[in-house]
Amino acid sequence: MKKSTRVNHPPRVQVPADNRPLVAPIYQSVKFTLDDTVETESLLRGERPGFFYSRVSNPTLRQLELLLAEMQGQEDCLLAASGVGAVAACLIALCKAGDHILAFVESYGPTRHIIHRILGRYGVTHTLLSIEDKAGIERVLAERPTRLVIFESPTNPVTKIADIQHLVAQTRQHGALSVMDNTFAGFHNHGGCGIDVHLHSLTKYASGHGDVMGGAILASRKLIQSMRQDVVTLGPTLDPHAAFLIQRGMRTYFLRYERQCANAGRIAAHLAQHANVARVFYPGLPGHPQHALAARQMSDFGTIVSFDLKGGVDHGTRFADALELFAISASLGSTESLVMPPRLLGSRDLNAEQRVQSAIGPGTVRLSIGIEDADDLIADLDEALKAAFI
Repeated sequence: MKKSTRVNHPPRVQVPADNRPLVAPIYQSVKFTLDDTVETESLLRGERPGFFYSRVSNPTLRQLELLLAEMQGQEDCLLAASGVGAVAACLIALCKAGDHILAFVESYGPTRHIIHRILGRYGVTHTLLSIEDKAGIERVLAERPTRLVIFESPTNPVTKIADIQHLVAQTRQHGALSVMDNTFAGFHNHGGCGIDVHLHSLTKYASGHGDVMGGAILASRKLIQSMRQDVVTLGPTLDPHAAFLIQRGMRTYFLRYERQCANAGRIAAHLAQHANVARVFYPGLPGHPQHALAARQMSDFGTIVSFDLKGGVDHGTRFADALELFAISASLGSTESLVMPPRLLGSRDLNAEQRVQSAIGPGTVRLSIGIEDADDLIADLDEALKAAFI
């Protein structure tokens, strides 16, 4: 074999069956092969296990899918290259022209965009309510055939808590699917609530280090199978190396989340007593309007602390600029603490009534709490709150 051939057909190294690596290798290969055509055809017909093309399936991705499905209490999983990629692929796969979606003001902006601008162009209609409007939810589902209800809990950024039992009961009664973006709550929450489809941005808590993006759709094996061909054909494929990094991040998921929640609880309680803070939004506080509901539905209260700063937009800007340990940045769930000041929290696609329903005010600030020492974070917040009002 000439060297120009050998470099494309390197020697194979077989790992003995009883000599496995403790960390699974990255299968950084687009293509997989079998030794003959008949076996390849059998693979493509789904009659035997194996892999053929990484857009369809890949061993590194499959290991992460199985882990996440087990974490969320679902049977199967499809991965995507970003959280919004998972949302888009899920909605496109589940909906057709003439379908109706019930969505909520308190939802991720890109999710609203997909429903209103993209699916709307292809004949999918929607109704937008507040997650707190139980009577409206019941009325819409009773009056109009609905394909799915998509919601979040806790909501972004003011941590409203959806009554999941009520939502699931209503969707089932009226033949709709319940689809929950569970990113804020994490994989260890809401798995036993009867939700049909969970969505996650793996960019947040799963990765946990702010250096890789990904998304996940989790549901029953039957429902995932009904979506698989459409999702695979759309091609929002997660790269194997990104999947490897996310799986590595999952090893410390509980350690990080527990520390972040503990920090968030202390910070929320501290801010609730601060003279320059009008109101704190954190479901772990007894004063949160849905504290009891959150305690029933969740094993913890999350890592996001939002609050209304007295004084409004300009004070919020000065506050964020004065922080040393909180970076002004999008996203959440990483090891470092982040801040989103009022200027960056606006919902430009909402009308005046919907903005009121969203509860995002001119002084609303969102904090994503990291794993730093809580005393250091509180000291930084105190100094910045002081600077905002000088």
